[in-house]
Amino acid sequence: MSLFASLRPLTALLGLSLLQACSTLPPPAPAAPPRLVVFMAVDGLPMRQVLAYRDQLAPDGFRRFLDRGRWFSEAHHGHGYTVTAAGHSVMLSGAYPQRSSIIGNEWVDPQTRQDRYNTDDPGHRYLGHTTPALAGTSPRNYRVETVGDVLRTLHPQARVIGISGKDRGAILPSGHKGTAYLYMQSSGGFSTSDYYLPALPAWARAFNEAHPADRYFGRSWEPLLKDPQAYDRSVPDGQPWQSDSGNGNRLPAVVGAGMAAPGPTFWANLLPSPFADELTLDFARAALQGEHLGEDEVTDLLSISLSSHDYINHAFGPESRLSHDHFLHLDRYLQAFFQTLDERVGRDRYMVVLTADHGFLDTPEWARSQGRDAGRVPLKTLMGAVNDGLAVQYGEGPWVTHWSATGMLFDEARIQARGLDRDAVYAAAAKLAEQVPGIAAAFTRAQLSREGPAPELLHRMRLSWHPDTAAPLQIVVKPGWMISSKTTGTTHGSPYRYDTHVPILAWGPAWWGQGEVKQPVVVADIAPTLARMLALPPPAQAQGQVLPVPGLKH
Repeated sequence: MSLFASLRPLTALLGLSLLQACSTLPPPAPAAPPRLVVFMAVDGLPMRQVLAYRDQLAPDGFRRFLDRGRWFSEAHHGHGYTVTAAGHSVMLSGAYPQRSSIIGNEWVDPQTRQDRYNTDDPGHRYLGHTTPALAGTSPRNYRVETVGDVLRTLHPQARVIGISGKDRGAILPSGHKGTAYLYMQSSGGFSTSDYYLPALPAWARAFNEAHPADRYFGRSWEPLLKDPQAYDRSVPDGQPWQSDSGNGNRLPAVVGAGMAAPGPTFWANLLPSPFADELTLDFARAALQGEHLGEDEVTDLLSISLSSHDYINHAFGPESRLSHDHFLHLDRYLQAFFQTLDERVGRDRYMVVLTADHGFLDTPEWARSQGRDAGRVPLKTLMGAVNDGLAVQYGEGPWVTHWSATGMLFDEARIQARGLDRDAVYAAAAKLAEQVPGIAAAFTRAQLSREGPAPELLHRMRLSWHPDTAAPLQIVVKPGWMISSKTTGTTHGSPYRYDTHVPILAWGPAWWGQGEVKQPVVVADIAPTLARMLALPPPAQAQGQVLPVPGLKH
């Protein structure tokens, strides 16, 4: 597959008319906004997995969207560096990293050369827990507003709650005016930081005091489907390229095996299993009741980011039986959670929107076994090749000093001392990087900072680049490749279809109607669409458009 065959051009987003793209039922004109918007992200869920296992889904989990909701079959992330923080930063702001500054999960500050984390804030601490260096404690680095921020600005009595197994999955969708709760691997409970609250509310304390995570101690993760042939479409367990740490790489897998009692290792090992998602949804149920969400006429917003699929795909690959089976468990958890919403809020009083922060690369070793071009580029090899080549041209280095997100930082003092034009050095480094096997392209600051039309790959990387936080040379791997010296597991982070193609699934017939929408759309379109449905102005920095929903003005 060629480079551009792996991409879904953004220019195509304007190419189909609504009548051509939708074979759907339009929604009736809603009488009132929903009492509750439930926004859900499944970390690391490619759309191809949703459709690959459609025939094995429960009646009212993902099928609620596919059979009775509105779903967008060609939904993509528009930016190029597709990682968790960047994806979550786009979802409810509609703004790309080029505006939000959330270029990745972590990076090196180009000015200070200090390590940075997307939601770090040394001015705030976790409640009741030790706060490690670079812990995610607030949205101070997030330079844009979200739908929840707009909602609470205009309706201060509205409640905006974010919940996740990861700090960034809770903090970024919650925006600046919501309250984020994150899973604490050190205790098996959920907490927040003093940015949000001086103390946990009573309902959250009661949840934690019951030690709900400990009920999974010694629990076996069993295949959901009892017929082994049901998993013939996925790769068997125990492959040499699958990670064997944590709970192992074979089902059944006992969480806590070999341990005397629950503790931090056990609580961490819940994340690469189905049980952390179930626990997160249980905490969301507690929040529904404790915060009285959806109980009055003012719309509330509950954001839930489910983290386990990302951990599982990293360890075993999206092609694995373990990933396949986890997706089916998650489907059943969603069905049960939707029943809770039906009973507590009322089936016609809330909407659900579900997406993902990124897709996933098939494990390179498995892809090669299928005859595809795939592989791993060790970071040491890549940086060494660039430094060696620059030394030939400009003298002894090192010239490249840091790897930051998906880019290279340079010894600017050395460049200045030698009287060199730094943009010329970056351009020379780009040519050297592109000669390394597995590297497709390298883009310089001069290319990334320009505006106007650009080839697809450069356009996507521009959306991922912020001048204050991103490195001046950005690297893009070839399709099927990843930057890693490890021999197991896989990742995401590319601008290719397998990483950009994610679900956008919506339910709430009064607002969304029903049916598949085939027109290409982007995740950045969710925020302005929700704002329109809630009669709010879109977030100020939003770059997306209103989704093609019949009856909704564009």
